[in-house]
Amino acid sequence: MTRVLARFLAIACIALAAYPAVGAPGKAAPDAKYSVSERWTLGGAGGWDLLTIDAAAKRIYLSRSDRVIVIDSGSGKLVGEIAHTEGVHGIAIAADLGHGYTSNGRSNSVTVFDLKSLKPLNDIKIEGQNPDVILYDPGKQRVYTFNGRSKDISVIDAKTSALAGTIPLDGKPEFAVFGAGNDLYVNIEDKSELALVDTQTLKVKSAWKIPDCDEPTGLAFDAAHRRLFSACANHRLAVTDSGDGHSVASVPIGGGPDGAVFDASRALVFTPNGEDGTLSIIHEDDPDHFSVVGTVTTQKSARTVALDSESHRLFLPAAEFGAAPAATAEQPHPRPPVLPGSFSVLVVTPSQ
Repeated sequence: MTRVLARFLAIACIALAAYPAVGAPGKAAPDAKYSVSERWTLGGAGGWDLLTIDAAAKRIYLSRSDRVIVIDSGSGKLVGEIAHTEGVHGIAIAADLGHGYTSNGRSNSVTVFDLKSLKPLNDIKIEGQNPDVILYDPGKQRVYTFNGRSKDISVIDAKTSALAGTIPLDGKPEFAVFGAGNDLYVNIEDKSELALVDTQTLKVKSAWKIPDCDEPTGLAFDAAHRRLFSACANHRLAVTDSGDGHSVASVPIGGGPDGAVFDASRALVFTPNGEDGTLSIIHEDDPDHFSVVGTVTTQKSARTVALDSESHRLFLPAAEFGAAPAATAEQPHPRPPVLPGSFSVLVVTPSQ
């Protein structure tokens, strides 16, 4: 062995030892074999949108048009229901306060409910229109609603239920995630942008264009390597550096995604593709390189997803649809109805 080769190997070993171990990027995916292991048929009228897991309580909250249904995350059995949440989109959990919050798109309000009893405690009217995604920040004890029609963010003081501020945006907000410190990242669907919001000043700090990405919806975050994952309508997953907004990678996924989750311990990104009826699985080989390592057949309409990071199971709501009714002046683009009794939750489980 020459001195040059020995020196090269020594440097390589030092570099590998210094590389972050989260999810073991740089190595092959630990196991990318996933499959639908269960189907929990729940039935009930109406459509659905987002779902949220309360891991500590082993509960899943599912939005169902005018109510939220709550099921046990182990068995799929119905636990309870939160009524009178008109046009509900999302659910946020404030475990430290013992409260939950729903974003009610039709009534432009937020329902506050008790996590143990599921009883509504308060109904907060907001200035924003059509609140969609909703997040809770335990550090500042604030609730954020991302309002599609008014193109802004409503900020609520969770301790007093008072409006703490409104953050105007440059376009229609979709999914959002918290970063380090005061950073909040938001996909701007109609501008194909990522907005960086300062939660201290309640102002937009930056707006970054997302190349090769139409109508970004789902958003996930790798905090260890500062990578944002935007699910795009043009069958792409866009990877963005959360520090300066530069484009890192563009990876193929299925069609019709409306969500994205990141399993940090496995370095895997998942997008639920409702148009195709698939779940795309992407491995973070290292912070700058990503590989498609699997595609799970799910069901058409399964477009949103929640991840249980402890069991690594994923939950995807889906249903069967009938024929769309005839268009009218009031409803020029009517949606097809959900077939009675067909609403269910698919449980996607790793093989090991």
